[in-house]
Formats: sequence, structure tokens, C-alpha cells
Amino acid sequence: MTALIARLADGVAAIPADQWDACAGTGNPFVGHGFLAALEASGSVGARSGWQPIPIVVDDADGVPIAVAPAYGKSHSQGEYVFDHGWADAWERAGGAYYPKLQVAAPFSPVPGPRLLLRDDSAAPALIAAIEAVADQHKLSSAHATFIAPAQLPFFERAGWLIRQGTQFHWANDGYATFDDFLAALASRKRKAIRKERAAAVEGLTIRHLTGTDIEARHWDAFWRFYQDTGSRKWGQPYLTRSFFSLLGEALGDRVLLILAERDGVPIAGALNLIGDDTLYGRYWGCTEEVPFLHFELCYYQAIDAAIARGLKTVEAGAQGEHKLARGYVPVPTWSAHYIPDPGFRRAIADFLVRERASVAADQDYLGELTPFRRSTS
Repeated sequence: MTALIARLADGVAAIPADQWDACAGTGNPFVGHGFLAALEASGSVGARSGWQPIPIVVDDADGVPIAVAPAYGKSHSQGEYVFDHGWADAWERAGGAYYPKLQVAAPFSPVPGPRLLLRDDSAAPALIAAIEAVADQHKLSSAHATFIAPAQLPFFERAGWLIRQGTQFHWANDGYATFDDFLAALASRKRKAIRKERAAAVEGLTIRHLTGTDIEARHWDAFWRFYQDTGSRKWGQPYLTRSFFSLLGEALGDRVLLILAERDGVPIAGALNLIGDDTLYGRYWGCTEEVPFLHFELCYYQAIDAAIARGLKTVEAGAQGEHKLARGYVPVPTWSAHYIPDPGFRRAIADFLVRERASVAADQDYLGELTPFRRSTS
């Protein structure tokens, strides 16, 4: 058997971009070198952020990475969107230290995707073993891989990690050529409601879709104001720095889609999306002027327009939000995996997850009955 060597790297930027992306692929920009290195270079992770980049790398006999995990030492549970605060409280009440913990994730991004970045699937067990070794050797309470692509779940299940289920709302392109084709699949009342919302949202406004070099510093300045407003209301302070957005635009180019609403030539609202191989990922939104339904227009309807125009299969519009149901976004399961070394703590969490999964599955069944699509009469 070929010898494999596992190691910790001093940040994603310490690994050549071509070597990282040979493992990450091109399908999901949130695990690509460009996105993750921009987080580091901008100071959005590292230092006092509570996200310390410690990528875990498995090299082949020639010292070339064949598998990497975007791993972070975490001193809190913010910016993860899979909530384990109750676990932390329970462990600390029992006399343990929950933090620091190990997080395998795309920071601040509740976007399903690969968490084991593999040139060959045969390297998955070695990478998972390396993640476990880091947790064990540093006596960490736990390791967590969040928003795992469903295809990678079996790797974690075979390794004995605990599996947790959540819910998001995604839009699926059923071969639509236009937005009106999508509307035709909805019940009449829902179709009329969406048309009314869209008309009200854009009255007096100009909507612009910008990618690549069309996104100038002034556009990022405007979006930064929007992002700060949303961040201060949701999280107390924004996770990302201003420089991150410029670095993101430089690194990802035409894979960045910035949708702006302008009044008399002045941007008043915006939504930031990243373009994957088959999915449009909606991430951030904000505004400086409150306009009814404008959030739905920029984040959901314009995203659908953009996906149809590009022939993309899916729109993922971020975490939570049952209000997405009425806009044609349907409930889908999301997955995370958890390594808990302490046997007693593991049993307690396993019991909790059994109960939680039953509740989540029941909620998904219920929500699935509330979609706006026309019911078959057959």
C-alpha cells in the first residue's frame, strides 16, 4: 500500500492553489482555494475571529496533496448555522471544555458541498482518520463537518460519526426556459401573488446583474454598506471585512454575480451570489432603503431568472426561511457529521439526534405539503 502522510497546513494560502483545487474541483466555489484564501487574506478568518485556519492535508509518497479538509479551530459556535450551543452548555456543565473544537466547513456559508476534498475517493478514510487524530491529539471535545454533500455522507457513516439532519429551501429548475414557464407550474393564486410582488418590488427601480470586471470598487462599496446593515442586525457585527469582497471578485471573476437595485442611478439594495457548475448560491443581501418585497425580488426571483438564463439546475438561497416556500423553494434535507471522542457525551448526543431527526423529518413532510405547485388531479 502506498504510504500516505497527514499534516496540518498553516492556512489555505500555504497550499498552492492548483494543488488545493485539484482536490476541491470546480463544482462548489465555497471550498475552492480562491474563496477560502480570500477569507484569510482579508482577515475575515484567523487572528481574533475565532476561526483559526488549520487545513488538514493528506499527501502521497511524492508529497503532493491527494486529500484536504478545510478545517478550523473554533473558540465559539458562531457563523456555522448548525447550532450546537446546547451541546456546549451540557458538556461544560459536566465539567468539560467544549471549546476549542474542530470545524470542517466553509466559514460563514451554510452551503452544502464536499467537506472531504479528494483527488480520489479512496483517500477519504485516511483524511477522516487524520481529522480524528487532530481532535484526539489536541484533546478537543469534538470535530464537526457541516453542510456535507449527500454523496459524502457514507464516508462519515462508515467512520462511525454521528449524523445530524437539517432543512433548507432550494429551487429546482424543471427544464424551464423562462420565469413564466416556472410560474405556469404554480397554482393560479400563487402565480398571481408572485407577479404582484415582483411588480411592486421593482417600481421606480433599475435591476442590474453584474459579474467579473463589471463589478467595480464603487459597487463593492455600496454592497459593503448593505452587508454591514444586515450583519449588524443579525449577528451584532459583520463576519466579513470590506477587503474580502474585492478579493473575492478578483479571485472568482465571472463566478460572482452581484444583483443591485438602483434608484435614479444610486444602489439602494443588493444580493451577492456565487455561480457553481450547476447551482446558483445566494449568500448575502442588504439595503439602505426599505422597499416592500424587494428582498424577495433580489434574493429569490432574480436568482431564478439568473439560473434559468444560465441553464443551472438549482438555486440555493441560504439557511432557513419558511417564507421561501411560497416563492417556489422546496424543503430539502441538509447533513452534518460529528466526531465525539468521549463515550458518555457521544451517547447523550446520539440520543438527542434520534429524537431531533424524527422531528425534522416530520417538519419536512409537513412543509412539503405547503409548496405552491399545482397538485396533480390524477
